[in-house]
Amino acid sequence: PPIPPSPPPHNMLAPLSRSRPGLCHVGCLPAVAAVAAVAAVALCSATLLPTGPRAVSTAIHAPAVNGRAVSCFAESGGVGMDIKRRHFVGGVGVSSLAPLNMAALSLSQPRGAEASLLTAQQPVSDPRELLRDALPINNKPIRKIQKEIFTKVTEAVRVPNVKMSEVQDAITQSQKVLAKSKDEILKDVIGDSERKDAKMALAEIEKKLQEFQTIVDTKDKQEIPIKQQEILKLVENVERDMVGKFPFKVPAEYDAKPLLLGRATIEMKVTCKQSTQTKGGIMKIVVDGYNAPVTSGNFVDLVTRKFYDGMPVQRSDGFVVQSGDPGNKQTGFIDPQDKQLRTVPLEIMVQGEKAPLYESTMDDAGLMKSLPVLPFNAFGTLAMARSEFEPNSASSQFFFLLKESELTPSGTNVLDGRYSVFGYIVEGKELLKEVKQGDTIEYMKVIDGSKNLKNGYTESVVAPVENLA
Repeated sequence: PPIPPSPPPHNMLAPLSRSRPGLCHVGCLPAVAAVAAVAAVALCSATLLPTGPRAVSTAIHAPAVNGRAVSCFAESGGVGMDIKRRHFVGGVGVSSLAPLNMAALSLSQPRGAEASLLTAQQPVSDPRELLRDALPINNKPIRKIQKEIFTKVTEAVRVPNVKMSEVQDAITQSQKVLAKSKDEILKDVIGDSERKDAKMALAEIEKKLQEFQTIVDTKDKQEIPIKQQEILKLVENVERDMVGKFPFKVPAEYDAKPLLLGRATIEMKVTCKQSTQTKGGIMKIVVDGYNAPVTSGNFVDLVTRKFYDGMPVQRSDGFVVQSGDPGNKQTGFIDPQDKQLRTVPLEIMVQGEKAPLYESTMDDAGLMKSLPVLPFNAFGTLAMARSEFEPNSASSQFFFLLKESELTPSGTNVLDGRYSVFGYIVEGKELLKEVKQGDTIEYMKVIDGSKNLKNGYTESVVAPVENLA
């Protein structure tokens, strides 16, 4: 049930006018409640404002309780607005903030029926599957194979004894698709060399499916997820070769900003000073410019400038890991060319739309029943921090989500549709659990996809980054 509202604290700021019923800010603790004998999840979300002296607060603050900041409020539902662009002027509830440790527990309503907490099928939390789903393609046969191998097999191995019949069905259905629709798959592949590669990949998928059949016949449970991933990797290669030119035109007002017209892979090395389990390591992140070109371009440009190298982790509270505050008055990146704070708009690709929604949350745009293409489903979801009432205030501060979709399924949390997701950790996400405030980002570097960056940093043209206090 919704958390009951508490009396307003005495030092409240301007209320959050678009809050959802029963939304309550407490310490960062996920909660689980029973609803009609089915475990429903009280979702944990954060007021992810930039850290630093100019941060804008939209929460309602109360004195600390047992050393923790606590604040609660209850508001009527937000007003849906039939717009796709919105400009915010001025700040509401401006105050100086230390790095935030506030988080919200919300039992908000799902955005769509497929996101229901009561459905038997678990929401997708695998970052690579989320990225496959987000590719701008529409080839039904290859998508059919993808879903058979990922969804059915994943559900089958979720139970202790493995449902071999489900794995068998996934293999059989995938073989039928290949036998019937191979030409239909290949016709959507762009380029002669890519089509040749895709033809070889399909032949390899057929071979892997036969090997998969042997695994089922021998009931070798340990080999099932290994073979599943081998096939999905080949499927992904074919799907990537189906993506032609960039699928939409970026609005003119953002066209001069750094843009990522495709995807990039970033390697991030972190040194852990407080963990008893590890001294640090490397994580790999896929940044998705197909669905967030402005946000992704801004981030990859900063990585190319070595902006994040040597920067400390500024928040780690069990809900998010956050960094990106360079320590200047503006708490963001100062462009060395014009000495101004560079910001990017809120940018959310909505399922079924051809281009992202800019400068407005999905709720404010009247899209309460829609779902984002890049949801906060996966542990290690990457998004930009911003001021709550200023959707265009993101600059350089980013955060990784430390929860999986059992706690934050699509459309049922207060993050989806309100913050710009632009990537996922695809390797080394276990390290994220050990990262604490004060640990160090040794470096970030682009290891693939740098050619997709437009209007980006060039050493011969742009002066080195300055930390202007």
